[in-house]
Amino acid sequence: MGSKQRTIKSPVSFEGYGLHTGNKTHITFKPAAENYGRCFFRTDVPNSPEIPALVEYVQQNQAIDSLRGTTLAKDGVHVHTVEHVLAALVGLGIDNVLIELDANEPPIGDGSAMPFVNKLLEAGIREQDADKEYVVIEEPISYSDERRGIEFAALPTDDYRLTVMVDYRNPALGSQHSGLFSMEREFITEFAPARTFCFLHEVEALAEQGLIKGGDLDSAVVIVDRKLEQEDLTRLKNLFNIDQDVTIGDTGILNNKELRFKNEPCRHKLLDLIGDLALAGVNIKAQILAARPGHQSNIEFARMIRNYYKKKQITRKYQDISKKGVVFDINAIKRILPHRYPFLLVDQIIEFEPEHRAVGVKNVTANEPFFQGHFPQRPVMPGVLIVEAMAQVGGILLLNEQEDVAGKLVFFLGMDNVRFRKPVQPGDQLIMELDMIKSRRTTFKMTGKAFVRGDLVCEAEMMAAIVDQ
Repeated sequence: MGSKQRTIKSPVSFEGYGLHTGNKTHITFKPAAENYGRCFFRTDVPNSPEIPALVEYVQQNQAIDSLRGTTLAKDGVHVHTVEHVLAALVGLGIDNVLIELDANEPPIGDGSAMPFVNKLLEAGIREQDADKEYVVIEEPISYSDERRGIEFAALPTDDYRLTVMVDYRNPALGSQHSGLFSMEREFITEFAPARTFCFLHEVEALAEQGLIKGGDLDSAVVIVDRKLEQEDLTRLKNLFNIDQDVTIGDTGILNNKELRFKNEPCRHKLLDLIGDLALAGVNIKAQILAARPGHQSNIEFARMIRNYYKKKQITRKYQDISKKGVVFDINAIKRILPHRYPFLLVDQIIEFEPEHRAVGVKNVTANEPFFQGHFPQRPVMPGVLIVEAMAQVGGILLLNEQEDVAGKLVFFLGMDNVRFRKPVQPGDQLIMELDMIKSRRTTFKMTGKAFVRGDLVCEAEMMAAIVDQ
């Protein structure tokens, strides 16, 4: 689809009912500037914020939760079931678009991404001047949930390919697999039309939870997984508020509905995966393998890919030459931290997960100036400097994403549960592990541990704030 960013040529709208909320919704796609990304906007909410389609804004533990759809939220404003919209945008290679809604859930349409695809094609697609941004997976990334039999892997390749495998243990479906190898050639015809599906027992359970208020037999494939009596059919008829008869049929699908593809459920799982992985916020170059995926696991994997992308961005920003086993060398560290001799106490960063974790190294030599007075006959690294070295690793964890690093400082507000376990002497190498506990706009809480040859020598909890110089 080319290497330039894309948006649509003109606004386009349509209306329908949200699957879970049942709310009547108008959705309007509008062109957006380069590097804007994909954002949702609720026109029915006063002072509504724009909600970026990023994994940071995924809302968990709502009535409509990540098991049944993907919900985004910002400042208390929600947009439910966004995955089909996002899949359509990714499938058409649209990077920048404003998505306006006058309710809290996009229309379900026929349960596939095709209604959105058709409208976006109607609006027309145009290239922009800026280059697309990619995350290129250079080493395998994996995720698994053994209890639920879920496995994911992202493997290096020069394109975006997805393979999904599922086993529903149901005679009507059985085991299925599907693969997309060319988004440009296959998405519109082979995957966008795949409709959402559910088992009959799930329909009844969801209805009892007050969900699928906008669902009907035209917006989902309902798979019969238990014996039905006439009274059950009558109840389903009332449940969906439909006039026509509800029949069992002989295909294992309610009302004998024909599948668009033999493996349509599996294709829809792949469609959902495309939409959920869009929350990584960047175009992906990788081979994605997924066994028994669902929204919850999709989101966790999208989070891993986004963290990988952030790490690569930051590394490119500060590290001139990539060194094996090193994320930031001393030259990169000096671009991030304002500290200088004799108070720069970090030599390398060897592990880095943006906003979550950093591991730094301090090589303690006999030439350290503090050994001249602490203590000449038995040199020991002062405990306050061990804590300071850990704090500097924490500073890198906090300052790495600031636009103006040179204009920022990290001030530590407090330290709790500080413990010194063993002395640190010349020749030792400190390995310092810093993990984020809490993060709020400009204040943070971290836990730090320092090791020498695998032995814990110091630990502390630290509170810090980012301030202007």
